[in-house]
Amino acid sequence: MNSVKIAVNTLFRGERFLCDHVFSRSERIRESCFYEITKEGAITLFKFPELVAKGKKDSDKIFILMELYDANSDVLPEIELIFDSVSTSVIRTQAQTSMTKLADSIRDILCEFESTIQKDSSKNPTPGGGIHPLTQSAMSYISSLGDYASTLSDILTVENSPIPSSYMETIAADDALSSPVAAQLGWLILVLLCKLDTKAEVYRDVSLSYLFLANNLNFIVKTVATTNLKMLIGGEWVANHRTKVKVYATNYEATAWNRVIKSLPERGSEEVGSPETAEEGLKRFNAAFEEAYRKQTSWRVEDGNLRDELKVSIARKIVPIYREFYEGCIERMNVNVGVRFSPDDLGNYLSDLFHGVSSSGSSSSSSSSSALKR
Repeated sequence: MNSVKIAVNTLFRGERFLCDHVFSRSERIRESCFYEITKEGAITLFKFPELVAKGKKDSDKIFILMELYDANSDVLPEIELIFDSVSTSVIRTQAQTSMTKLADSIRDILCEFESTIQKDSSKNPTPGGGIHPLTQSAMSYISSLGDYASTLSDILTVENSPIPSSYMETIAADDALSSPVAAQLGWLILVLLCKLDTKAEVYRDVSLSYLFLANNLNFIVKTVATTNLKMLIGGEWVANHRTKVKVYATNYEATAWNRVIKSLPERGSEEVGSPETAEEGLKRFNAAFEEAYRKQTSWRVEDGNLRDELKVSIARKIVPIYREFYEGCIERMNVNVGVRFSPDDLGNYLSDLFHGVSSSGSSSSSSSSSALKR
């Protein structure tokens, strides 16, 4: 990348100075001599980026192209100054053409990357609703693009943007996404989110599909918030999508634990009915809780904060209601037949969740599993 800078600032500038000095009395001879000395080397050097741009449009190649674009962009004013005559216009034009070809190729690769996301055909569900490989690879790529924002700002304009005009219209009022670069990166993330919606459909369990969406959107939001993408896309985008993570998490809780909650009397009710009714209620709760627990021991929540938030939220919805019911059965009616869980036990079981390990995969989970079989 430095070769073009050295060639322009040292070699070609030096030749320009020598020709101007030696042939100062004749402009025609001066320009002719300078052209003959530099044409072969200059055209070969300035054509190199164009040849690279013509190659295969691999996604990772975009970073090499942007490095080339930066290097040539830095010296383009000097090239136009050194090769400013009519006789050297072919050299100047070659340098400008290479810049254009590089920009075209970079835009083409962005379109190809978008297409790669849309065409991803993997149908195997991510184990436990964890982070999909496409999410990880795509966000790594997009965050790397964010590091080249200044380069992309020269290449992407409203006129030549590959983004659909309908999307541009929807974000017209969003100041954070008003720049072509921010709009482009925001669009790529939106394409990824739409693809993840289809990936979620492969899960037969609706609650697991919501957990998958919460996991993956949380990963995307965290990536944006901790990289240069936040400066480009904006804090408001991060806040809005964190809210969507909470919506997915709430939907997961409702679908995964609703049967457990409904198996208990409403909170605040002091009546537990007859001993027989209480025993039936305990059996219903035991069956519902055991089913929910066993089903979810292999489910994953990669982010520690989200994992803890879910556990706390689930515990707040279940434990207080169960505690009232439990105390009513044990203390007021002396019913202990069918009691398999104390209120404190529930917290221990919930702590096993979201690590992606089946009930036989860890010591804590093994002890919980054994307790369920008592």
